[in-house]
Amino acid sequence: MKSIPYFFTLFLLAVGCEPKTMKEQPNMIQDSHSFSKPSEARVTHLHWVATIDFSSKTITATATWQIAAAGDAKEIIFDTKDLSIEKVLLDNDQVATYKLTDAVPTFGQALAVGIERDTKTVSIFYKTSPDAEALQWLSPQQTAGKKNPFLFTQSQAILARSWVPCQDSPSVRFTYDSEVTVPSNLLALMSASNPKTINHTGVYQFRMTQPIPSYLLALAVGEINYQDISSRSGVYAEPSIVDTAAWEFADLEKMISGAEELYGKYRWDQYDVIVLPPSFPFGGMENPRITFATPTILAGDRSLTSLIAHELAHSWSGNLVTNATWEDFWLNEGFTVYFEHRIMEKLYGKDYSEMLALLARQSLDETIEDLKTHDNYADTKLKLNLKGRNPDEGVTDIAYNKGYFFLRSIEEKHGREKFDRFIKDYFNENAFKAMDTEGFTAYLKNYYQTKYSISIEDNFLKAWIYTEGLPADCPQPVSTRFEKVNAFLQQWKASGKLDPQQTSTWSTHEWLHFLKNLPDSLARSQMEILDNFGHFTSSGNAEILTVWLTNAIRYDYTPADATLEHFLIHTGRRKFLNPLYQELIKTPEGKKRAKGIYRKARPNYHFVATNTFDKLLN
Repeated sequence: MKSIPYFFTLFLLAVGCEPKTMKEQPNMIQDSHSFSKPSEARVTHLHWVATIDFSSKTITATATWQIAAAGDAKEIIFDTKDLSIEKVLLDNDQVATYKLTDAVPTFGQALAVGIERDTKTVSIFYKTSPDAEALQWLSPQQTAGKKNPFLFTQSQAILARSWVPCQDSPSVRFTYDSEVTVPSNLLALMSASNPKTINHTGVYQFRMTQPIPSYLLALAVGEINYQDISSRSGVYAEPSIVDTAAWEFADLEKMISGAEELYGKYRWDQYDVIVLPPSFPFGGMENPRITFATPTILAGDRSLTSLIAHELAHSWSGNLVTNATWEDFWLNEGFTVYFEHRIMEKLYGKDYSEMLALLARQSLDETIEDLKTHDNYADTKLKLNLKGRNPDEGVTDIAYNKGYFFLRSIEEKHGREKFDRFIKDYFNENAFKAMDTEGFTAYLKNYYQTKYSISIEDNFLKAWIYTEGLPADCPQPVSTRFEKVNAFLQQWKASGKLDPQQTSTWSTHEWLHFLKNLPDSLARSQMEILDNFGHFTSSGNAEILTVWLTNAIRYDYTPADATLEHFLIHTGRRKFLNPLYQELIKTPEGKKRAKGIYRKARPNYHFVATNTFDKLLN
């Protein structure tokens, strides 16, 4: 389908001008993960007034939506999940008729609101559930400061509907403004214009003038400080770690400038990062203007900041040009991984980015093998079939790293200069629009044919996008730094000696390559030698610790048992939890142990994580 050019319409609506009728708009994409029917009636601007109540773990709010509807539309449909609807008004004062459908597992309920031909706004008065899936309410003990509670949201993929009634599809964009009331000693932040200091009235005003999809709605409330990195970037974090975070992200402005040199102007005004408490389930979430980040990237040596480069890249790939449905998720993540690697290459050199690419290839190969083993081989296609399924099932290395290697293969086949021009024009010409896989391939083929007289063959696209596994000609990264790690491994295998002088300058990536390529079988004595050499069990680097602890489980290295339990209880990032629980459940004794640890750890996890591990361990 063609992308929808409605950014200008959204702007007009945001300032209160008369909305266009749907007859003047192209058809919207129908998303199987949303009850809404945006081709009949869609939202364009949100005015959200909310009060945050930590004692009841609820949000009481009014969502007033400006809408655009076809002339014959009788209703507008919103996605909701576990929301208590008090009332609905049309144009601020007319009581609306509405109905909620029966709840559907994963997807929640459709809220159908009757509208009239001239209806301009729909106001929904509601309250969230204490168990709202997007909301993580943390007690003071679950924060770094231990004094105040904390709240953060995670809306991707279809969790926004659990805290705001919305048309919860990535193809539907809207602008928004809000007024949020919180306890007077806490700071509130959203994916919008943000304060840098606390307002002791507890009332905060926000505005997002660029249109976004619902999965990029975000809110954080807590004891939070701010430090500038540059005039347009900075870091939010709890007071005890804000200095550490600011030091770790010192290259933030360099990343933004480097990204702009590659693919055009940063269009979101401000770029900040907030380091959340440990229960955040992802490495990062690319909420516009404020990336949500895990504290596990605070490695103390700036070695894990490629994650920030990844989330920054989303300001173009994903936030600017968005996958139309979650079956097209690779368009967000494949482009972002490619862009991330280009940013890291620009800042730190080709061999550094090639280490990242090699680690990505290793992870991709493992994912493909795992999906094949568990009879999910169809999910190794880039274009997924997720109808009736939780779109979270598509969040694998396939979207990220197979998507990356597909784009890299075009670059290598036809030249980087051509590909850079293509990407820059792709972002500019499709800015603030939704794109599906078929629209992308049509754009790609037309661009290369028109600009370069180059034909992108259908068989090439089919092999990458609609076929399981990897094509035989998948690019293979080469890293001289990893070759030195391989030589070190061979030397150890041959002599049994480990020379610390040879590893004194290794980065996190070299250590990961080393740990991932250890022999297939290790004795307890060998694990002890390795641990004494690298001090892995006591490592503060979560990436290294995860790979080491996976080996510790596999080879029954009991000196790491206490570290393993502590790590699983106090870390919420699903990327790290999954391989450890997966390794534990391979034996009956290990599964019993995993369940015991999980009972202690579960209260610290976000719904995104518990939704995965409840199924895995039960």
